[in-house]
Amino acid sequence: MKRRVVITGIGLLTPLGVGVDESWSALCAGISGIGPITRFDTTDFQTKIAGEVKHFNPEDFLSRKDAKRTQPFIAYALAASRMAMEDSGLIIDEANRDRVGVLTGCGLGGLSLLEDTCEVLRTKGPNRVTPFFIPTMIGNMAAGMISIQFGARGPNASVATACAAGSHAIGDAYKIIQRGGADAMITGGVESVISPSCVAGFGAMKALSTRNDDPEKASRPFDRDRDGFVVGEGSGILILETLEDALERGARIYAELIGYGMSGDGHHMTAPPEDGDGAVRCMSAALADADLSYDQIDYINAHGTSTPLNDLYETRALKAVFKDKAPSIPVSSTKSMTGHLLGGAGGVETVITTLTLSHGIIPPTINLDNPGEECDLDYVPNVARKTDVRTAMTNSFGFGGTNASLILKKYTM
Repeated sequence: MKRRVVITGIGLLTPLGVGVDESWSALCAGISGIGPITRFDTTDFQTKIAGEVKHFNPEDFLSRKDAKRTQPFIAYALAASRMAMEDSGLIIDEANRDRVGVLTGCGLGGLSLLEDTCEVLRTKGPNRVTPFFIPTMIGNMAAGMISIQFGARGPNASVATACAAGSHAIGDAYKIIQRGGADAMITGGVESVISPSCVAGFGAMKALSTRNDDPEKASRPFDRDRDGFVVGEGSGILILETLEDALERGARIYAELIGYGMSGDGHHMTAPPEDGDGAVRCMSAALADADLSYDQIDYINAHGTSTPLNDLYETRALKAVFKDKAPSIPVSSTKSMTGHLLGGAGGVETVITTLTLSHGIIPPTINLDNPGEECDLDYVPNVARKTDVRTAMTNSFGFGGTNASLILKKYTM
């Protein structure tokens, strides 16, 4: 029999706050975390806004020495992991350390360090390149450092599937526990790439919002006036473990993870197919894995990027999967408040979905003033909704046509 897998700890670091409580309160209040970019001079850039993490002090989570040499994406992942571990009460010791693993998702890793190192190489030569360059730039080092920090010696890996990375990491960790490869996993997603090359690159694709004069209104999924996504940063980490172990140690159980689907569009480097076929197959696979029918989902945390094509095609996919029930299922995009955390999005949004189940509150899709063409579902516009949510799905779709869907439910014996 497949082992049941539950969520016993969560950690969250977003443009809305440091910690679960700050971010969740802002989400429920419909507050935007988007503002002017402060990391670099945006004079020559078309897009001058992003969702930056604010008031984060790495020394609150790391030693002063480690804080100075640790890249932001690693520091964010370590901070969220520490929150999640403390929240779960899970102790890693000699008895279980080989049965606790780490699996994180990250899209671009230490991109800012790469930019800086290229400049050092160009202006000062190869002998001035820091020996920490490679070890602190590569995306899997978030998982590596979490493993080192907590002494977790079970499966250790990192997923780099663009904007689906965090969700793929959680889904893969879920399957590892389910089949007996580990008893607990520290898992989620992280990203920190608010840098010149990132903003310039997405800007060149015309993928970013240029609503610079009103940043809090810039991310507007499913709205008629959406003009692109807003880059965000942060991390969302969960502690997954077997139900048996969680019950034995008296852990608080936030939710149970019951379904995971993945698919490939096989269509285009960046654009989803017009009928949302890849997303349809992905969501259908998650429902099948969870042994649920389409009419048993109470809430969907959408990928909802605020780009013209994604929001339309995801809506078409939702209608195809959920058929006659689609108009009555609450669907919201929390990217309207956090921005798009790229490889970290799935981790953050799975934590948010977990909190939705736990608190019975659906965060809204803010800035949804005039729904776009064909965007006619219940997107929970602008105001959070208090309602009983028993089973929820969260979607993540990435460049290259890589898709992930997860299904969570309230824990019951």
